[in-house]
Amino acid sequence: MSQYLFSVIHDYVNNPPIADPVEDAEMFARVGAFNDSIKEKIIFLGGLYAPDSAASASIRDGNAVVTDGPFIESKEAIGGLWIIDCVDRDEAISLAKRATAACGVPVEIRPFHEI
Repeated sequence: MSQYLFSVIHDYVNNPPIADPVEDAEMFARVGAFNDSIKEKIIFLGGLYAPDSAASASIRDGNAVVTDGPFIESKEAIGGLWIIDCVDRDEAISLAKRATAACGVPVEIRPFHEI
């Protein structure tokens, strides 16, 4: 088994999440059903607040500095994630297709390094 990160990509400028209560309730129901169908494969899942709630830590001149806001300025950002145990890349792709259908937004899949 390999672990994959499924990143839910939101366009916070043109199509922000949590915009229409009815559509959002339908989306959450679809995502909940998807989660229930793969619960034995889920290692972790969670939704994230909008990028404007972020802070970024970095090193400047040997000192740790924290700034408000996301590290990368972009209209698109990760809005949620799953870490899922998959047999192989083919299974990860198959599940990502179901995840994007449930969310209605793109889902990027990336394998973790095996340690």
